[in-house]
Amino acid sequence: MRIKEHPILTFPERKRVKFTFDGKELEGYEGEPIAAALHAAGVRVLRHSPRLNRPRGFYCAIGNCSSCLMVVDGMPNVRVCVEKLKAGMRVETQKGKGDLRAKD
Repeated sequence: MRIKEHPILTFPERKRVKFTFDGKELEGYEGEPIAAALHAAGVRVLRHSPRLNRPRGFYCAIGNCSSCLMVVDGMPNVRVCVEKLKAGMRVETQKGKGDLRAKD
């Protein structure tokens, strides 16, 4: 699910890292956007709209829309299209508008 060859762009080698998505262990490349790693793993729905519960996926990829808001390491409303992947991250589907209260 990744582009490996392109006539103009190059894709430098990156370190493979593990992270979890909704409790399932996945792999991606360190420093790539979290949404890209999820997309490469087959995840197409990143959240559901708060009002009508419609599925939302990888859309603008530049941090302008709210289609990719997820909970990352306990922090809600993270735009995963621009947030860089790090080893051990916990990525979770966000329900509704996100809860900013401290987690126990």
